[in-house]
Amino acid sequence: MTTITIDPAFNGPDRSGNGGYVAGLVASGLGGVPTTSTLRVPPPLGVPLEYEVDPDAGRAELRDGDAVVGTATVLEGGFDVPAPRFVEPPLARRSAEDYPGFAEHPFARCFTCGTAREAGDGLRIFTGPFPGEDGLVAGLWTVHPAFGDPVDAPVVWASIDCPGSWAADAGERAMVLGRMTGQVLGPVHSGTTYVVVGALRTTEGRKRLTGTALYTEDGTLVARSEQTWITVDVAAFR
Repeated sequence: MTTITIDPAFNGPDRSGNGGYVAGLVASGLGGVPTTSTLRVPPPLGVPLEYEVDPDAGRAELRDGDAVVGTATVLEGGFDVPAPRFVEPPLARRSAEDYPGFAEHPFARCFTCGTAREAGDGLRIFTGPFPGEDGLVAGLWTVHPAFGDPVDAPVVWASIDCPGSWAADAGERAMVLGRMTGQVLGPVHSGTTYVVVGALRTTEGRKRLTGTALYTEDGTLVARSEQTWITVDVAAFR
């Protein structure tokens, strides 16, 4: 067992951890294979958490005392759906210009998609609707040198987190990540521009099921995820 403290810089809502970052952190001890991370409570920031990995069982757990913050399990058999499709970089750039978070953002200081974060402090990944395809959003991410080279896996997981919520209309209803099945397929490099896409799969009551992907500019898939989002009262997270 080891101790992990989530730096407050890696927030989603102001007072809790960025879902994708924490999901990737919990999954990080399981070897980079497709892994499902489930967040049980809002991840606390700036406090020591207990992290335990059982490699034989393909399972990891992050705890705050007696409370389970998150669990991760290896996904047997891999993904059963294709990743959201690639969008050509000029079209992704155009989609990003219509990012709904520019007008209204439930969590403007989010590490991944917050408009109130400066370059090198947050990822500033802004995905907007792709014309003619309902439920598809796209944008670009040029990796700031502050995030290292190659970028650590939890930060890559963060990069493919919020695009799923914007595909599910996060600008209209606040939501937080409940579950994320992800995999990083290749290195993500500083100074390089990537295409980020998100796609709405389906809606089930308060749940929004989405997929996301990170591509190189020539269309090589670098990371992907399938997600479950839960709509919430934004006031409870501020």
